[in-house]
Amino acid sequence: MLKRKTGIADQDFFALKPGVLWRYFKTESFAFWMICAYLFLEYFRPQSIYPSIDVLPWTKLVVCGAILGCFTDKSVRWVSSSINFLLILFLVLIILSSFLAYFPRVSFENLSKYYLWVIIYFLIINIVNTKRRFYIFIGIFLLASFKLSLSLSITWARRGFSFADWGLMGPPGFFQNSGELAIQMLVYWPIALAFAQSIRKNISEKMYLLCLLMPITGIMVILGASSRGAQLALVIQLMIMNYKYIFKLRVAASLLIFLSAFWFFLPDAQKERFETIGHDGTSKQRILYFENGVKMINDNPVLGVGYFNFAPYYEKYFRDDVILGRAELPHNIFIQVGTDTGLLGLFTFILIIVTAFRIGNRFSTPSCQNGNNVMGRCANLSLIGFLVAGQFVTVTYYPFLWIHLALIVSMENSFKEVKVKKLFRAARA
Repeated sequence: MLKRKTGIADQDFFALKPGVLWRYFKTESFAFWMICAYLFLEYFRPQSIYPSIDVLPWTKLVVCGAILGCFTDKSVRWVSSSINFLLILFLVLIILSSFLAYFPRVSFENLSKYYLWVIIYFLIINIVNTKRRFYIFIGIFLLASFKLSLSLSITWARRGFSFADWGLMGPPGFFQNSGELAIQMLVYWPIALAFAQSIRKNISEKMYLLCLLMPITGIMVILGASSRGAQLALVIQLMIMNYKYIFKLRVAASLLIFLSAFWFFLPDAQKERFETIGHDGTSKQRILYFENGVKMINDNPVLGVGYFNFAPYYEKYFRDDVILGRAELPHNIFIQVGTDTGLLGLFTFILIIVTAFRIGNRFSTPSCQNGNNVMGRCANLSLIGFLVAGQFVTVTYYPFLWIHLALIVSMENSFKEVKVKKLFRAARA
């Protein structure tokens, strides 16, 4: 087995040995340390859990450190991807929309909610550029999500898997609300499953079973979070994952039994939430947001009403359709993008998603398709989960999509060398 400059063989490195991984991590560049620190701070949120250390803007400091580290890391090279151009184009459209917005001040106050993701995206894809770096980086992503999923699964079990109005809640930050927490789990569990499958041959059976706890607890949190949109997205993910077998009688019967059992054990309060879809106040308001959002796009087709202008525009022009006190964001990612940036921005956003699917489709894992690369086409299951759940919540500028894009582009670049070697061996054969 070929050893790298650290003297660590691949079979040891990919065996989930903390000591080996730490020894390698210490030899890495300052830029890589900083981008890993960013992911740790954004997803583990120690500064939120322990307020005593929340005395500095830690995430901003490590992002600045990563930028400075790029100048001293000779391995950092510009990574080309069609997504790069689309993200910059989307940024340009957001800026133009902000200048021409009905309420420009609101637009510019929220500008950082997108352009910071562009900066972080480019840092990740240019720094996380080798197979080993990607392995560690995705490991931090999974561990942070596993910390959430395991602790919240235990919380849900301790209350007897009962329903609560607030569902399950994460630490302060992007995943505190139960709906956003559930979307993170939708993004996380397919990647966790693919990761476990991809390293199975390098780890013990006990460690493999431990790794399987990641997707299992992720799914438990989705169920316990009481988010109807996330639960619908989970069902769609599972159906797409097993589409080749779902129409076989035995599989269809098993699936029917599973869904029946799931519905039987679902708390009555949660069943009631499904049964009142379209009739409760929340559903009625979101339907009005959707209908009036379409009108906004039709009336302002080029660049929309302005970046983050949906709520103030709705308050001014659709005041009679506010039934829950005040206008909020549209609770739909496509309506949000369409009203923010018009049809130009919406088309660009759809192109970003389509391109992400194409990149994810080039990779495969045993749990999704044949193959052995990390993440693989399960990345597309994650994206599907985000898209389906995103029809019911406003999460366009949350980390879900933008970190996902960085991960798949980094994955493609990191494994490019592996693919080239396989092609070369095939040509020689």
